[in-house]
Amino acid sequence: MPNRVRKDLHTVDETSFPYVFEQNATVELTSSDGLVRCNVYRPKGSGPQHRVPVLVTYGPYGKDTYYGDFHAKSFAEVNPEHKSAHSAWETPDPGFWTSHDYAVVRADERGIGQSMGKLDTMSRDTSEAFFEVVEWCADQPWSSGKVGLLGISYYAGSQWRVAARRPKGLAAMIPWEGMSDYYRDRCRHGGILSNNFIKFWWNQQVVANQYGRPRDEPIVTVNDIAGEGPRRPACAPESLEGNLSVEERVANRQDQTIDNQKYRFRDEGYYASKEYDLGDIEVPLLSVGNWGGILLHLRGNIEGYQWAGSQQKWLRMITGRHDLPFYYKEEADIQLSFLDAFLKGEDRVGWTTGQVPPVDLVLRKGDAGFNNPEAERRMFPRRTENEWPIARTQYTKWYLTPDGELTTDLATAQAAAGKTCRKLTYEALGTMENPQLIQFSSEPFQQETEITGHIVVHLCVSATPQPRGPTPSDIDLFLTLRHISSEGKEVFYTGTAGDPVPLTKGWLRVSFRKVATHHRKHRSYLPWRECLSTDVLPVVVGEIYDVDVEVWPTCVVLEPGARLVLEVASGDTQGSGIFLHNDSVDRAPSRFQGLNHVCFGPQETNYLALPVIPPRD
Repeated sequence: MPNRVRKDLHTVDETSFPYVFEQNATVELTSSDGLVRCNVYRPKGSGPQHRVPVLVTYGPYGKDTYYGDFHAKSFAEVNPEHKSAHSAWETPDPGFWTSHDYAVVRADERGIGQSMGKLDTMSRDTSEAFFEVVEWCADQPWSSGKVGLLGISYYAGSQWRVAARRPKGLAAMIPWEGMSDYYRDRCRHGGILSNNFIKFWWNQQVVANQYGRPRDEPIVTVNDIAGEGPRRPACAPESLEGNLSVEERVANRQDQTIDNQKYRFRDEGYYASKEYDLGDIEVPLLSVGNWGGILLHLRGNIEGYQWAGSQQKWLRMITGRHDLPFYYKEEADIQLSFLDAFLKGEDRVGWTTGQVPPVDLVLRKGDAGFNNPEAERRMFPRRTENEWPIARTQYTKWYLTPDGELTTDLATAQAAAGKTCRKLTYEALGTMENPQLIQFSSEPFQQETEITGHIVVHLCVSATPQPRGPTPSDIDLFLTLRHISSEGKEVFYTGTAGDPVPLTKGWLRVSFRKVATHHRKHRSYLPWRECLSTDVLPVVVGEIYDVDVEVWPTCVVLEPGARLVLEVASGDTQGSGIFLHNDSVDRAPSRFQGLNHVCFGPQETNYLALPVIPPRD
């Protein structure tokens, strides 16, 4: 039975902290069943006589969960200016922002923490609830009526969706490392299920905070549905209206691990419910992407910037770990100047007058190692541009040869291919423990060369069975671009968790090879796929298929003597981290087991198209 709604949970503490702390303020929902509860942190003295702008976050990690308990190692490294008694993972710190005369509202997503309702992350229903939270913030007696969105990852991804609904009061947004395309950026890379991160995220970070979850309940299995993750965080109070049974909680959530395995296409109800139009976003936008986020957010920040309908929008690229740069002093200063300009009318640097260039890039130049922020700051310069992609980009093809080379000379590649079909072969269903791949290497670059932008790889591929094995009916392609230094060692960059990652990656399930050339988002440098159930094409043994693989954007300045290596694999390889694609149902041996081939011949041309940036005149 549903819990009785309590009306006595809202408390106000005006003395214990440098700011006023309101806990469990309630937003009554009209768009759906349930309610949302928020914590409010606002400057002392704020009220009807001193109204302040509001920064709001809405997410699944528990508004009362202290950052130091959620991820102690990460919190220990956070800029001390952004540490307070109410710091929380991936969100603006109340101590810092209230000291700059902002209110911070942190809401438990519907179905999380103290918020009643069905837990259905990233859905249309939960975005509509977020819409109501934004409008509630604009209407409070201490609010100036202007609301900003600021946060990392989930707290950035949710921004795109709610901003497209245009809630009253929304005045600016900073999606910081946040995917904008649920299907393509997060769940199904090139049609292949990115299951391992979804499982980790759901079981370890979300379900532990579900409304009604007891603190000390062990991991349980109900109707073969397992994995409620760790116990509720010690600092997060149980649902104050009472706990729910395991069966009630299972019925009251839409389990992402199940749904993403079950559904495959964007026209199915599950994925369709996550869709929206970026063009509906109209507020000033600062999209901040990370070159190292090559398996989750990077693509979404760049595509979100490109397609948002905002007249005033900026793209800023950074490097470093996923958790820390948001709190760096130089980055917080940019956040503050942007929000002051659009929420307070205090524009110190020219956001509102066209003085800030639309694109601000950090250039990965030299070997700074990985997870070394000081070296990255020292070695990686910044440069501004007037557009994305950069207008002076020279899309240049490097042709693959059956000898494992990359060459810009088409005639050389054709001569190497010969007059009959040749194949380079590797086994399907490679894994991190047993990678199956082939590699193609460029000659050393003769001069410094910058590559910044979108990448396409055109391959001619086929599949054949192994003796006594099943007949394959599909091919999964896993591509990686690697930077080999002039000294002959691979240069690694900082990944999401501080892990070493290559330049970039890309994926394609060959049955998803159909390109929507008619679509307004199709570009020569980014083949657009609609990923509909009607788009699936057969893969037949012995046939050769031409495919264009979208590889996620990158930035690198190659030194003289450096080389590039293109890796073609049948499964995840180094640099994938937790973002593995190894679901036994999605990649069933009955469909994929066999031998995969890259084919060369008079009619088979394979190439890597790179965005080369010439120096400015």
